[in-house]
Amino acid sequence: MMQRARDLDAADPIAHFRDRFDLPEGVIYLDGNSLGPLPKASRERLHQVIDAEWGEGLIRSWNELPGGGGDWIAMPQRVGAKIAPLVGAKPHEVIACDSVSVNLAKLIGAALSLNPGRNVVLSEPGNFPTDLYMIQGQSQVEQRLAERDQMIDALDEDVALLLLTHVHYKTGEMFDMERLTRAAHDVGAIVLWDLSHSGGAVPVDVNGANADLAVGCGYKYLNGGPGAPAYAFVAERHHGDFSQPLTGWFGHAQPFAFSDEYEPAEGVKRLLAGTPPVLAMAALESGVELIAEIGMEALVAKSRALSEFFRECVADLDLDLVSPRDPAQRGSQLSFRHANAYALSQALIARGVIGDFRDPDILRLGFAPAYLRFVDIAEAARHLAQVLETGEWQRDEFATRAAVT
Repeated sequence: MMQRARDLDAADPIAHFRDRFDLPEGVIYLDGNSLGPLPKASRERLHQVIDAEWGEGLIRSWNELPGGGGDWIAMPQRVGAKIAPLVGAKPHEVIACDSVSVNLAKLIGAALSLNPGRNVVLSEPGNFPTDLYMIQGQSQVEQRLAERDQMIDALDEDVALLLLTHVHYKTGEMFDMERLTRAAHDVGAIVLWDLSHSGGAVPVDVNGANADLAVGCGYKYLNGGPGAPAYAFVAERHHGDFSQPLTGWFGHAQPFAFSDEYEPAEGVKRLLAGTPPVLAMAALESGVELIAEIGMEALVAKSRALSEFFRECVADLDLDLVSPRDPAQRGSQLSFRHANAYALSQALIARGVIGDFRDPDILRLGFAPAYLRFVDIAEAARHLAQVLETGEWQRDEFATRAAVT
């Protein structure tokens, strides 16, 4: 397998982008679906913002500086416009701001404003917890859950919003976005897609699917750094009609008029609330620019090739694959069920192969194509085989749960 891996790397048209990331020696990083690594350009960009824009420009950097740089006030729109083509949106339909959780709260409220008279939000059991928690946290909302194979039947004229995660965080299974959006629209429901495990990794076309709303994560495949700002999408057709509950001053039509009365800004800008985190936004912008430079077509092709190669490498191991076998039906990950999945993940981490664990029994391995090599995949499979064959995972130190798994 190793020679085949070397041959695949030699033929990889985007292999050289690996050098654009700061990757530690001796580590095979299969957790970019939780936190992307550091792009080298992000370090340089943050030095620029800290030293020149904050250090010298000070508050003047909220506006564009005479010699270039600054313009912090426009960062949410500017970064959102750079994310937009990665998910099939128009530049003015996406804005970078807040976290996925906060944006979910805002867009659930937006959906209800677009669908007065209805209050049911439909989702699935086992959706990412924050999606369900944000539904449950709104007192005016009635939560309804349906299994995947019953989702369309659960849609009726009481449903205000269908809220689903495009790629399931645990199994990697992918919903048919266009089909479900159409079914929801047929009963008059609005649709909100969580793209946290999709954006920058799998084909996404929110406008092609006629989606209404979407949120996405900045620190996974977009490599924006820990806790990076998220992004939100509102289809242009809703820009004049939606409202959202977090009516902060940056979402005001004229924030520096300092009016006592709230007047929403035009379009997606009204999703803003508080002051943007400039350092975090600058790091996200660097990550997004790098992913955009590589291009989604090349990223998707390599993602699928990497995961299929790993599946081939571990075909003879005693593992239960819970991700779809068809790479076109899953995200950029493979998930395996094992009774001691946590201990397995810790044994691999001790060997320098970093994946993660999802309760109660899932070993999850991500295949971020921007920097992974096929030789990394072959080597990770070799380590996994050895951990299973030797029973190394049974060591006591691998059984103790850390706060973050």
